[in-house]
Amino acid sequence: MDPRFSSTPGHPSMGRRRFVRVALASAVGMPALMACSPEVTPFKSTDVTGATFAQDFRLKDHLGNLRTLADFKGKITVVFFGFTQCPDVCPTSMTTMAEVKRLLGAQGDRLQVLFITVDPERDTQALLKEYMANFDPSFIALRPEPDELKDVAAGFKIYYKKVSGSTPTSYTMDHSAGKYIFDSEARVRLFSAYGTDAATIASDIQILLSAA
Repeated sequence: MDPRFSSTPGHPSMGRRRFVRVALASAVGMPALMACSPEVTPFKSTDVTGATFAQDFRLKDHLGNLRTLADFKGKITVVFFGFTQCPDVCPTSMTTMAEVKRLLGAQGDRLQVLFITVDPERDTQALLKEYMANFDPSFIALRPEPDELKDVAAGFKIYYKKVSGSTPTSYTMDHSAGKYIFDSEARVRLFSAYGTDAATIASDIQILLSAA
């Protein structure tokens, strides 16, 4: 028998035919594999879409009005935890959000920034109102009562801790510094780490606005 037509396993011609079958099978299966690949998120911040935390709250704002996330439907809402006597992290974050609003231009009125204090003992409504005015008059501060703060922090999975100072009133607060970003349906969508620049946050918010 001509060795070119041998069907003996291991023969070169048999190997080529097997290779062709495997290659064709791989090509046919490729779309299925591609379909199973995770979708690439368009966001630069961490995508937490579908998360079951940070669902809602019911807190008084710096004017004494009760607020929930549902109050801000139709806007992109950014939630940040801090305290008015914070020396650097909080003012830096608030300044960043003021710049984000500026970068959004005409869409800036569709952004709502919420500042939740982790220091309700010192952060009175009057003080919070004054603090918000330093950054943007549309920004809203929320003040949980001391006995509410634990549940609010747990709901958002944020950390806070009172750190004693030289006097009883000179203490400071350690706390998580990231921001949660909610879409126009009040669903948590993104987590933006502390230090993220304004242009990046504005870009992510524009994506959410375009889908609203």
